[in-house]
Amino acid sequence: MTNNNELKKEWLKYEKLNFEGWDFSHIKYSWENEALPWNYAKIIKNYLSKDLQLLDMGTGGGEFLLTLNHPYEKTSVTEGWKPNIELIKSKLVPLGIKLAPIGDDDIIDYSDNSFDMIINRHESFNIEEVKRVLKPNGVFITQQVGGENGNRLSKILIPNFQPKYETHNLMNTLHDLKENDLDIMFAEEVFPYQKFFNMKALIYYAKVIKWEFPGFSVENHYIQLLTVYNELKKNGYVLNNEHRFIVVASSKQKT
Repeated sequence: MTNNNELKKEWLKYEKLNFEGWDFSHIKYSWENEALPWNYAKIIKNYLSKDLQLLDMGTGGGEFLLTLNHPYEKTSVTEGWKPNIELIKSKLVPLGIKLAPIGDDDIIDYSDNSFDMIINRHESFNIEEVKRVLKPNGVFITQQVGGENGNRLSKILIPNFQPKYETHNLMNTLHDLKENDLDIMFAEEVFPYQKFFNMKALIYYAKVIKWEFPGFSVENHYIQLLTVYNELKKNGYVLNNEHRFIVVASSKQKT
């Protein structure tokens, strides 16, 4: 039988695993995320053609972007996380893809009317900035992580946890888009399950997703981790919830 000291020693190793880009390959077979009812890539491809100027906001390491096979000279990205910016400089910029680092103010460092399409998966945005750089009749596609995402596990692991983005949901986002004269072409919101099949995956995830697990560490939250571990032993997995919504919107002619 594993004693507590051995458990803690093992768990401390998991939080030290390196994370780069937006790559969860370390835990590929150790978790399960319920499939979304929409396909983000397919929706993008319904609107994207080779002649369009494309912006991918918060591209990470460009992993998803490169699967679109869009002409590099017509592709631009934003990214705010410094390690990813360095990765983009070595991986994407040499291909001819343009990069603009972005800060907490969500100011997009590109000229007005620059893009026919802006895509955004799980990245914050300032709708006025999106509208500014989007051409008339341009398309904005965003898949967002809603404010209720992961709340079950956050509340177990983090004492007195308060969601940071509680009001971030489809209803409020649609309101903001319409207020800024964007036409809504498609919108949907879901709350899929998420399951962790071992502690390695759970700890790795909690360490990376800092905004859902503020201040998390194995050392400081060991007692809470034992509660989760007991659930894992009992059920074979630890259950969490996700919150996702997607919007496809079109900018109106500018006056």
